[in-house]
Amino acid sequence: MTWAVVTVVVLVAVLVALGARVYQMANRLDRLHVRYDLSWQALDGALARRAVVARAVAADAYGGAPEGKRLAALADAAERAPRAEREACENELSAALAMVDPAALPSALVAELADAEARVLLARRFHNDAVRDTLALRERPLVRLLRLGGRAALPTYFEIAERYRAVLDSTQPVASQRTSARVVLLDETGAVLLLCGSDPAITDGSAPKWWFTVGGRVRPGEPLAHAAARELAEETGLRVEPADMIGPIWRRDAVFEFNGSVLDSQEFFFVYRTRRFEPSPSGRTELERRYIHSHRWCDAGDIAELVAGGETVYPLQLSELLADAKALADAGAPARARQLQSIR
Repeated sequence: MTWAVVTVVVLVAVLVALGARVYQMANRLDRLHVRYDLSWQALDGALARRAVVARAVAADAYGGAPEGKRLAALADAAERAPRAEREACENELSAALAMVDPAALPSALVAELADAEARVLLARRFHNDAVRDTLALRERPLVRLLRLGGRAALPTYFEIAERYRAVLDSTQPVASQRTSARVVLLDETGAVLLLCGSDPAITDGSAPKWWFTVGGRVRPGEPLAHAAARELAEETGLRVEPADMIGPIWRRDAVFEFNGSVLDSQEFFFVYRTRRFEPSPSGRTELERRYIHSHRWCDAGDIAELVAGGETVYPLQLSELLADAKALADAGAPARARQLQSIR
């Protein structure tokens, strides 16, 4: 009788554990499907924006010539194509854009096209990462046996030619690729220090202002963590050991105009926590003194208010990523083995 009771207890325990495992997998699968859907929406939006820029390129580079009409028609076709035909249409548009001579375009439009291409590249990576993770779980034996995926179609990768760096190979005033180290500097409440700046090349008072994290260019041969610590000291006066930096945790690729050049920038983000203090501008370079105007400690709500008020905050995903940065800071140990997350 005792053995029977023990057997029943063991079986119940096994079933409870199995049920908990299945429930956990089902919840994770549901979250992955939501992530997949959202990643496709983001990619669709990035592709739509590229189509808009392509039509502007067609009008500027060709005017009413047949080549311009063809490029605009390809942009329209890519924008309207159903999902099954989208890859082929987008690749046709990419091929047509590759035939445009960047030297025939104003630098602002070259930068806008490169930015649109970069956004497509990042959105496609996010999407394909979501596809990979979802498929990995969908293909597990227990998930397939219990049909936890239900009737949901298997997610599919989206493959198109990546060419945004080729846009920069022109006679426009484009700087060489720049690597930057940036710091998400948090205070004891989890608020982040943001600096406010504008393009120093625009001196008539019309330059738009934007908010950004502490950081700057990495010197040749300089380790990323050392560059992050150096920039932190220069821009705020706070001196820390590079080994105490957490990261890099994020990477952002961006193309933008600054100080008379179009920059192709790779930004690597670190996290560091300190007590709130008043930043000192005494260590800033001459250029930094020209384009940095003010600072502010912001939580996610403050960042959302800035954006709602029409101001731009970089990185664009900072408000939604701030909780992740705070969790890493709370852990209190450098994240040396963490995989880089691509962000906008």
